[in-house]
Amino acid sequence: MKDTLLRKRLRKNKSVYAFIDSQNLNLGTQRMGWKMDWRKFRQYLKQEYSVSKAYMFIGYMPENESLYEYMHSLGYLVVLKPTLEIHNIPNKNKEINDSKDQDKNLVKGNVDTEIVLTALKEIGNYSKAIIVSGDGDFYSLIEYLLTKQKLAWVMTPNWQYSTLLKPFDKYIINLDKHRNKLAYVDRPKNNKNKHI
Repeated sequence: MKDTLLRKRLRKNKSVYAFIDSQNLNLGTQRMGWKMDWRKFRQYLKQEYSVSKAYMFIGYMPENESLYEYMHSLGYLVVLKPTLEIHNIPNKNKEINDSKDQDKNLVKGNVDTEIVLTALKEIGNYSKAIIVSGDGDFYSLIEYLLTKQKLAWVMTPNWQYSTLLKPFDKYIINLDKHRNKLAYVDRPKNNKNKHI
């Protein structure tokens, strides 16, 4: 396997940091029909890639406080980014205006800049970095980390990552291939009153 030697080297390194684009990861796995189990993913990063710090970048929404606390309890360093609510602008095209989604507002929390800034601010504190996203906006960061010999891997949610990342194919790990280890399994609650 292409990553066996690097995994061994990573275990010898003192510090491997992961920088996670939570929205890209979450939407990318859901697009493939599964949900990430965040506990399993943190363990996977630690056990398989010796990740000592896993930065989780998330757009902040007040109603998700319990989620942020949960992520923190799992060992993620949660970095919250303010979100913007983008209101739908009426379109002259009748088909679009009649859409069911017309009244829905889009909540946007662009964490790309935060990820790049944090990865650069912390560069002296880690020996290798793992970028968790399939977003082509990270091309320059990945290229820079590579020139500084700081890039370990780029973990993409699935095989449909940006074509801008194709030059880094040998560093790409498709997490969809590991869904059996990482997928959230919704276990039904035991019902003591249930008759067999």
